[in-house]
Amino acid sequence: MRLVVALVVGVAAELAGIGLMTTAVWLVMRAAEQPPMSALAVAIVAVRTLAVARGGLRYAERLAGHEAVLKAMVEVRGRVYESLLRRPLRGGDALTRLVSDVDALQDAVLRCLLPACVAALVGVAAVVVVPQLAIGVVIVGVVLPLVAFALADRHLRALAPLRAELADRVVTLREGAAELRAFGALDRELARTDQVVDDLAVRERRGTRPAAVLAGVAVAAQFGFAVLLLVQGAPAYVVLGSVAVLEVMVPLTGAAQKWAEVRGSVSRVREVLAAPADETRTEPLVDVTRYRRIGVVGPSGAGKSTLLRAVAHKHGAKGVLDDAHVFERTVRENVLFAKPDATQAELDRVAALVDLDVDWDAEAKLSGGQRQRLLLARALLADPDVLLLDEPVEGLTIQHGDEVLGRVLDAARGTVVLVTHRLAPLQDFDHIVVIEDGRVTQRGTHAELAATDGYYRDRWSTERIGGRSAISTSTGLGSHSSATGTNLVSVSDATGTPSRRSTVPTT
Repeated sequence: MRLVVALVVGVAAELAGIGLMTTAVWLVMRAAEQPPMSALAVAIVAVRTLAVARGGLRYAERLAGHEAVLKAMVEVRGRVYESLLRRPLRGGDALTRLVSDVDALQDAVLRCLLPACVAALVGVAAVVVVPQLAIGVVIVGVVLPLVAFALADRHLRALAPLRAELADRVVTLREGAAELRAFGALDRELARTDQVVDDLAVRERRGTRPAAVLAGVAVAAQFGFAVLLLVQGAPAYVVLGSVAVLEVMVPLTGAAQKWAEVRGSVSRVREVLAAPADETRTEPLVDVTRYRRIGVVGPSGAGKSTLLRAVAHKHGAKGVLDDAHVFERTVRENVLFAKPDATQAELDRVAALVDLDVDWDAEAKLSGGQRQRLLLARALLADPDVLLLDEPVEGLTIQHGDEVLGRVLDAARGTVVLVTHRLAPLQDFDHIVVIEDGRVTQRGTHAELAATDGYYRDRWSTERIGGRSAISTSTGLGSHSSATGTNLVSVSDATGTPSRRSTVPTT
């Protein structure tokens, strides 16, 4: 509805401009004949009215059009984000769909659709009044835009591979800078990216030449048609009015070129919004409905994070995943992302649970440990039925990490799925799965797995040898003392089966 208002106001603004040009020229010509002032009064008032109306209507058209588009973009971006959650794409492509493609929709409406509709309606109205304008309207408003679109489309097809490569390289540099620096490959990747940028800039500059030529042709056609009307003996006010009409058509050449640029983005956004959820996902390897505390262990790259995503997809679970994002906003806004209407008391509660020791109104420029605690606070504030934790205390010392994790497990009201390389926190978990090469190779409790040959027993033995198996930890299953919060773990047999004793005296 807002776009319809913008269209109507835009047409009114253009007609006011054309009317102003025609009336002003007629007024000058009539005034040269020195008629009585009463013969010019209506024209004088009309010129003043149209001059004021043109400016006001043009401002109103811009205001209505931008308001309509910006409000629509908020909804579209949210829908695209939800669609990408249901059907994830690779990093560079997902970033393009969510940011660049959605931004391009603004140009598609404001610089393509709206001007084209306004020009079409004005052209029809002008041809009804002055039929000779039909040829000029067709040339400037139809033929030249079609030629501009064809040339721009061919140029952009040549640029598409370079732009896709640049998007992927930007994502790689953004997310993998630390790894590239560690292996001495950062400078090489930066140089390659610079080369892609240079190649893209050269080709884009080369593609602006046809646009400049066509713009010149449009202006030449506009004034050529005016000369033709003069030769045919048309009055001056009709000639200049016709020039004003064709002036509305001239921007369509640029609009056609812009449409060639953004139509791919429009198609990709429509594809994302129309695409069904990805039904090819495999069922989670763990049934989270049967257990309250589930541990997931395995070597790096075995598929642990993939399992968490499968659980999140099926059960709508939330938590601290390996791709969790911290926004460039305040700490408060980052935590409130999980529950926008949370009270200060709720924020303070989750901050105390995870030892989040930063000011709520500070920018979220955090260390690795602070970042993890912020993500844990956000996850606890969301209070999901299934809480997913992927190495949630990474970046903290072992003792501090176990203390924070213990409080998080105690505070979680529903099922918890914990991915970890440390086995000490898993000693009281209901169920533990070992994943190797994307498949479950062992299942059971800590005691069962520690007594069975395999990855888990080897890993547990390594922790014991390192002297880390006696770390105090809370399990959140009721064996942790509510009075002192202290649990002691000792290894009582050759297999590494733990026995737990509480420091809380019995009565």
